[in-house]
Amino acid sequence: MGHRRGAWLIAGALLGTACFSHGQTLVSQQPLRWNADALGNHRYLVQVAQPADAVRVVIPWRRRDAHPEQVAVIVTGPDGQPVANVLRGAIDRASGELVFKAAHAGTYAVYYQPYVSKGRSNYPTVTYAPVSETADAAWAARWQRDAKAWSKLPVAKVLRYEAVDDFDAYTAMERTATPDELKTLLAAHAHQALLLFPETRANPIRMFDALPERWAQRGPGGSFSDSVARGEYLSFQVGAWAPQAAVGDVRVTFGALKAADGAVIPADAFTCFNLGGIDYAGKPVTSRIDVAAGKVQALWMGLDVPADAQPGVYRGELVVSAEGQAAQKIPLAITVESGQAIAHGDDDPSRLSRLRWLDSTLAQDNELVAPFTAITVDGAKLGILGRDIVLGGNGLPRQISSRFDERMTGMAGKAQQVLAEPMELASAATGGTQQLRADGDADAPAIVRDGPAKVHWRVDGHLGVLRSALVGTLEADGTLSYDIALTADQDVSLEDIRLDIPFDPATARYQLGLGRQGDRAPDTFDWKWNVENNQDGAWIGTVNAGLEFHLRDENYLRPLNTNFYHQQPLRMPVSWDNQGQGGIRLRHVDTHGQEDHPYYLAEAFSGPRRMKAGETLYYNLVMRVTPFKTIHPAEHFAERFYHRYGDLDAIKADGADVVNIHHATPINPWINYPFLEPDAMRAYVDAAHQRGMRVKIYDTVRELSDRAPELPMLESLGHEVISSGKGGGFSWLQEHLDGDYIAAWHVPENRDAAVINAGQSRWHNYYIEGLDWLARNIGIDGLYLDDVAYDRTTMKRVRKVLQAHRPHPLIDLHSASQYNPRDGYINSALLYMELFPYIDRLWFGEEFDYESTSPAYWLTEISGIPYGLMGEMLQHDGNPWRGMLFGMTNRLGWSPGSDPRALWKLWDAFGIEQAEMIGWWVHDTPVQTGRDDVLATSYVRRGSKTLIAIASWAPQKTSVKLAIDWKALGLSSNKATLVAPAVEGFQPAATFKPDQLIPLEPGKGWLIEVE
Repeated sequence: MGHRRGAWLIAGALLGTACFSHGQTLVSQQPLRWNADALGNHRYLVQVAQPADAVRVVIPWRRRDAHPEQVAVIVTGPDGQPVANVLRGAIDRASGELVFKAAHAGTYAVYYQPYVSKGRSNYPTVTYAPVSETADAAWAARWQRDAKAWSKLPVAKVLRYEAVDDFDAYTAMERTATPDELKTLLAAHAHQALLLFPETRANPIRMFDALPERWAQRGPGGSFSDSVARGEYLSFQVGAWAPQAAVGDVRVTFGALKAADGAVIPADAFTCFNLGGIDYAGKPVTSRIDVAAGKVQALWMGLDVPADAQPGVYRGELVVSAEGQAAQKIPLAITVESGQAIAHGDDDPSRLSRLRWLDSTLAQDNELVAPFTAITVDGAKLGILGRDIVLGGNGLPRQISSRFDERMTGMAGKAQQVLAEPMELASAATGGTQQLRADGDADAPAIVRDGPAKVHWRVDGHLGVLRSALVGTLEADGTLSYDIALTADQDVSLEDIRLDIPFDPATARYQLGLGRQGDRAPDTFDWKWNVENNQDGAWIGTVNAGLEFHLRDENYLRPLNTNFYHQQPLRMPVSWDNQGQGGIRLRHVDTHGQEDHPYYLAEAFSGPRRMKAGETLYYNLVMRVTPFKTIHPAEHFAERFYHRYGDLDAIKADGADVVNIHHATPINPWINYPFLEPDAMRAYVDAAHQRGMRVKIYDTVRELSDRAPELPMLESLGHEVISSGKGGGFSWLQEHLDGDYIAAWHVPENRDAAVINAGQSRWHNYYIEGLDWLARNIGIDGLYLDDVAYDRTTMKRVRKVLQAHRPHPLIDLHSASQYNPRDGYINSALLYMELFPYIDRLWFGEEFDYESTSPAYWLTEISGIPYGLMGEMLQHDGNPWRGMLFGMTNRLGWSPGSDPRALWKLWDAFGIEQAEMIGWWVHDTPVQTGRDDVLATSYVRRGSKTLIAIASWAPQKTSVKLAIDWKALGLSSNKATLVAPAVEGFQPAATFKPDQLIPLEPGKGWLIEVE
């Protein structure tokens, strides 16, 4: 849960016997063969024929860890107890020589990578036990290493290698070649700079700094052969080893495959994933492959076998070339069998047919996503759902307005203006200040339609002495993006280049971002760029109108988040940052040439600089106009979440109808890889549907489980998918990865360990295809997103894919507060605002402060309402009284204290789904307290009854008298009664008269029914 707390929930789900139908339990993990925490994950069994004071054994372990001589070895006897009297002989990666006392005949075990785990269980620090002397001094002196004496000792017979479980076992691709084997291999191929080793998908290349035993013994070259079904996607590899010196610019080309009867599989059916593909945004990308000296590069290929391919053996070749090297050919022999693959083979992840998903363009289009409407174009005026943008001749917004009403449930008769004046990009130099101007005298740019959900325009012009090229885009969700290139035709000195956003004062009520938590917009505020902070913009607005803006350049890359910001921080935009001279100023401006025209100014400046002739700077800008959509309180109150895997009948009996399935549960065991228990997951989802319930699963891309079969292939892509880091973490990661990664979340109960993904990559394409597979084959109803690491491009595709299979998919976003030093003091709402158009509910979250913050903080940081969302509470189970002002409760199943059932019962008795929610922020809200520190939200069933939620922010006990607009409620004050029904854990029963003072405790409140 934000991966900071909540391990108890995971442990309970894994260790319990939760089931979806009475008596049927689900999958459990393979039992461990021994205590890995005490002995490590690997051992050799050896047989001692008869007792002896000392026996000798040489373990042929062929280890991949760099320094086996520095790691302890533990020997246990037939009784399982450690043998103290052990001496170490020659220890290296190839083998280990030991002498130990064998008090009894039988099978002994040699554990050779024991580790020590410290720190937090979910982020363990694992180190390998150092060598220590345990032998009795007299015994050690008697058998101190002497080659002649040791050669005469009885020899223990090596029986076999074992791992603590099948998953931890070293594969054949992780048994290293010995120095003698390498010497022989190199002698036979002394003049080859690059040695090639074809491999099937069954043997993924896992080592990149050592050669496997099987390659050294087999030798390089040879042909590649495999069998495949018709319509299957076949993945395979070629390992490229540069034994002596680096080899640059490795390339792969393919020829057509031909069968004896003349049938052909064309060359374009092949792919080499390492050399490029289609990126997460749908654009072609290419990669250069260089193999460093002594390193192995796995080249992963794919062959898309046509569904109508004739059975037979198809022959051809692939060619590997490199700078300064002769091309090498690898003959191919692919047997197409008569059977037909189902879905290209995708139903079995281990076959790696899903690698083709890396280049998917599924849902990569400019079509609409509900509830958004097609963009309208009327000259300079662009219309989207509830909002209008009017462009100036220079391409920047001249006006932005919102037609959402303050209740956020519909549209208002009069639009709310966001800007008081046109937005301006200006430059200041010795000759004065100049604004961005278009070449020519057009009043508006020419708008190009890219689809119903996107338009763009281009304006060439000038900014003082600089040439400008502006490309603007607007999307149906309200995202307004600008790429603005400024080029100097001659050397020039500038005092500043700045952007002015003059907000209408009525709109600029609240602000969040730039190191400030959500609150009233400050009178004045100054901010500067700092790479320690994940900050490049802000949101300024009111409930029903606002603008989010971010300052960027052409090198922007989405930073990592949630505990890992500093491993991949924000790239400072060269233009806006200007070596620390840039920043943003917020302030009220009382006049703008005339006394009756005040505004609130957000001024982004970049400071003095020199530009050389031909130099181009990119002053890019990304904005979003809020709100994105209306809220739907009736749906929100009707969809009741249960956040825990459990018995469906019991969950339904508790009143919940939407079940969130976390990772580390029996049907979704592995974090962000929900494909390995499909039968169990499908059965659970089907059972839920039979009961009229819906099921959402945990699945994001921030980190990836070590259980993903694709992980070795992803390593071969360098750091396209897996982030670069210092390695470490749980033992599996250290033993099976190359050390250049960031260790992420670990679940000790099922030994699931993850690595951090690199942010925006082709893995997002895989993720989209995976969601489509889950929606089609499992029937999931939506997603539970936990501090995700992708942008709106991917989020939009997520929504499209789920909507293609469900009329109303449910997506809720959880975030632990990112406003802390490890996350760069970014507001969760601002970090994820780009995703808000495509999700349904917020759950903010650990470390959010429900007690000592203001109503404005609740409104802007937690509730989601100014953006078209509603939410729930988490930290310490929330503040239920304040929560009801925003339609928020805690979430059932999350913790023992998180129990909204008593409130649900009141809602149902009142009929809250038939009521209109009128929040305290509405200027003519029908129930008011006359105070800023005690607020009231009304749930109005006009002419019938009203539920009034009252909550206090007053520091001490107080009381209020309600000012009620009886006409707006459709009730008569003479006949009305104010009754607070008893609600367990919330309030005692009470009755009040309309003119009576209502007492309030600090931080608490009431729910009062008026009839």
